[in-house]
Amino acid sequence: MALSNTATPRYYGEFRDAVMRGEIPICKEIEMEMHRIDDLIANPGVWYDDKAVDGFIEFCENELTLTDGADLKLLDSFKVWAEQVFGWYYFVERSVYRPNPDGHGGHYVTRQIKQRLINKQYLIVARGAAKSMYASCIQNYFLNIDTSTTHQITTAPTMKQAEEVISPIRTAITRSRGPFFKFMTEGSLQNTTGSKAERMKLASTKKGIENFLTGSLLEIRPMSINKLQGLRVKVATIDEWLSGDLREDPIAAIEQGASKGNIPDYLIIATSSEGTVRNGSGDTIKMELMDILRGDYINPHVSIWYYRLDSIDEVEKGKTDPTIWLKANPNLGKTVSYETYLLDVERAEKAPATRNDILAKRFGIPMEGYTYYFTYEETLPHKRRDFWQMPCALGCDLSQGDDFCAFTFLFPLSNGCFGVKTRNYITSHTLAKLPTAMRHKYDSFMKEGSLIVMEGTVLDMMQVYEDLDNHIAAREYDVRCIGYDPYNAQEFIARWAQENSAFGIQKVPQGAKTESVPLGELKKLSEDRMLLFDEELMTFAMGNCITLEDTNGNRKLLKKRYDQKIDAVAAMLDAFVAFKVNREAFE
Repeated sequence: MALSNTATPRYYGEFRDAVMRGEIPICKEIEMEMHRIDDLIANPGVWYDDKAVDGFIEFCENELTLTDGADLKLLDSFKVWAEQVFGWYYFVERSVYRPNPDGHGGHYVTRQIKQRLINKQYLIVARGAAKSMYASCIQNYFLNIDTSTTHQITTAPTMKQAEEVISPIRTAITRSRGPFFKFMTEGSLQNTTGSKAERMKLASTKKGIENFLTGSLLEIRPMSINKLQGLRVKVATIDEWLSGDLREDPIAAIEQGASKGNIPDYLIIATSSEGTVRNGSGDTIKMELMDILRGDYINPHVSIWYYRLDSIDEVEKGKTDPTIWLKANPNLGKTVSYETYLLDVERAEKAPATRNDILAKRFGIPMEGYTYYFTYEETLPHKRRDFWQMPCALGCDLSQGDDFCAFTFLFPLSNGCFGVKTRNYITSHTLAKLPTAMRHKYDSFMKEGSLIVMEGTVLDMMQVYEDLDNHIAAREYDVRCIGYDPYNAQEFIARWAQENSAFGIQKVPQGAKTESVPLGELKKLSEDRMLLFDEELMTFAMGNCITLEDTNGNRKLLKKRYDQKIDAVAAMLDAFVAFKVNREAFE
């Protein structure tokens, strides 16, 4: 078949038929991508070419090997993904310089030029789906089949991780199973002065993988903006951009370099499994991808394959019907066994600390924070309720005066439970500096009233005091004791003592000595769902709690980073300590 602007792509057509028959379950994100492909089929300005895809498949299956040296047989999912990259074309008008027949001078003529449609492909798919192998096939194909001199890079959070894309290519060079690789690896790398015909034409060197026929190079780069920007890269693969704690956007840096170099048919393959670190640049990219999938933002140059379970209930359902897990990993049963998944599900149930990592990595369900301390269920909010005119203990964490100030009210209830309300303050300066994903999160906190934004660069403690005082008066809370972390709290506490008497004021210095016992008690309360909070901000803060444990088993809260807010939990801890010291005030 030649170029066609009406044909259905062959491998996508087979995949779509299997989905229609109910053989392959898909999540709603894959369904959205299928609608986008159907739009391309219906678009008369976009053309499908099956020859390019068949050429890629033939090259891979005849020449390439797996990392262990076994012959490579392309998976059906690889064919669907590759068809999306190689199958679609469109025509653009360009002015091309044509020299005169006599060789002197020339003139510009307008020509129709065929151009590949897809420049970026995002694959968000569970661990064990052979993503790195797919990236390796794409890199190998361009390095050897493209006759132009190309610069190709592969990057990952660590350099060793990026080796996973290069190592199958090294094995393929060593094995040389097909006629093309036998020709390319003939001769010796040491032959630098003799005939070029007797030199090795494709080799793994200190630089990376080099093709000496075309002068092309595939190398590993660190995942840092400084090391990635300004490159004239034709093909780039980015691995695990969602998994690590990434604060920069490597994909944008590579893309700007490629488009700067006037490379119209550059290709970026970004593969990753879902991560447990929220609100970084990865989440901001994912929000953009969801806009594209929903059709809010039209970008036909991007292909998005986002595999995941639609809901957390499907993890349990998969125990009896494992085919449902194909939503998260289309290669389940081929590159990773069902048994491996089953063992991980059982482990998540028995060891709650591993649960979030397993849900994210195996099932594509993005979880909140590391939650080493509070499990996912413990951070789920309760139904909304008010504690009007009720007695309470107040906890203050003012240690980040220029950034975040947290106050938590703890209401002892008759059944042993504790009601929890929190009120937090940040400056407009801090809000303006937040990344997109984090800003959306903060907007929802502001909407529920648990986060107040004060104008300026540094928080004015007297202004904070007055706002909190008005809040307490409006709710008519009966504050009977107050616990505070002494750092940065002098001004606030002095005014509190002056206006509300010095009774019930309790200093709670940070550290394992004071925190260990109350932390353990709060943990027991949260396990029994006896901390009754209904605010998203509290869920977020509890989800971010990591504790450091020393050799004696004493624990303290780890204030690891500015953006992982745990201040509301630290304030709750202060309130709990103050309540225990002043228990008679509540009787």
